[in-house]
Amino acid sequence: MKINLREEFFTEKEFVIAESKSLKATAFRYSTGIAALKIENKKGYFIILPFMGQQIWRAEFNGRKLGMKTTFEEPVPNVSYLMTYGGFLYHCGISSIGAPDESHLQHGEIPNIKYKDAYIIVDENEKGAFMTVGGNLDYNIGFVKRYMFMPTCTLYEDASVMEIASELKNMRNVPMEYAYLCHINYAPIDGAKLYYNAKLKTVHKSIPDYMSDEEKKNFAEFMDKMEKDISFGDIVGGEGQIYDPELCFTMMYEGDEGHTLQYIEGEGACYVKHSTNSLPYAIRWISRTNYEDALGMVLPSTCEHLGYKYIKENNQIKYLKGNESVNFKMTVGWLDDAEAKKILTKIS
Repeated sequence: MKINLREEFFTEKEFVIAESKSLKATAFRYSTGIAALKIENKKGYFIILPFMGQQIWRAEFNGRKLGMKTTFEEPVPNVSYLMTYGGFLYHCGISSIGAPDESHLQHGEIPNIKYKDAYIIVDENEKGAFMTVGGNLDYNIGFVKRYMFMPTCTLYEDASVMEIASELKNMRNVPMEYAYLCHINYAPIDGAKLYYNAKLKTVHKSIPDYMSDEEKKNFAEFMDKMEKDISFGDIVGGEGQIYDPELCFTMMYEGDEGHTLQYIEGEGACYVKHSTNSLPYAIRWISRTNYEDALGMVLPSTCEHLGYKYIKENNQIKYLKGNESVNFKMTVGWLDDAEAKKILTKIS
């Protein structure tokens, strides 16, 4: 069953829009006016903004809130990327990703973009009952560019992970440049350990001018340590780590699948699996300040995050032929201890 959504369905009063076995979809509006859907099962839930970038604003499974800490409790409408930056998962691109320049907004045009077409699918397959929330974005600039971006987020009745998929299709007959990054923002768990089948490519060394000379020296020394041995940062919250205001790395994963865990012995792990064929790069972004606390342990991407000019000059821009499509797939959420150990064995 497919339910086509309209913004007028959503009011300040919550109401159940669909149910199937242990799955339930609840529609509501934040006090800021943003429409939201809460999709839940016995193990937890995610909250998605179907008409605002198809962002996953919140996610909680097995009693653990997965998203980063920020100063934003609710999404804010009609503002730039960083003026509503409190969500768990953002789709970024397509003109470029990274800091804004003359060619693109911060992380591109799609993170906060308005969707006219959104829907829920309620169905069953060999894996069980599921609910999928999706949308169809028709981005059209006359004589320049037209593409369809079609993201979905699926939750099965017994799952504590979400299946994230999206299709990008070039709607014109001429080749189209593109860049895509999935910005997944976990909360750091001090004492947990990071596991991943990847190697460091680059530590992106950037030191703010406002730091004192001593702070600059300490930050530079920490980045040098990470450059020599990335495992220095594998224990979350370990002694000597500095992520204020932030630190970014480029990671390159081995094999057809990337696996990344923030693992707590005996409890389980925050988890991301992604296809490295369509997402060959991965950005690790960590920010730990008095106001933000975020562990972007892996942001699967088609390129590095340094803006259009950089990725063009470094042959990282991707192309779609006329009427051609590309698909991006990820699994995101929480694994219990037994499931996490299976992935750790696969990585090792």
